[in-house]
Amino acid sequence: MRTLVTLACTECKRRNYTTTKNKANTPDRMELKKYCPWCRRHTVHKETR
Repeated sequence: MRTLVTLACTECKRRNYTTTKNKANTPDRMELKKYCPWCRRHTVHKETR
């Protein structure tokens, strides 16, 4: 049931992280605050398709 998702920075649009999520518990897109090495600070990362 867990699927692999990619997280992209909302500011520079680079795909920095991959993680898994349970589609039954979180059907909509994830948003996490993660460190972006290109922006050099913590930014919001959204799930991409």
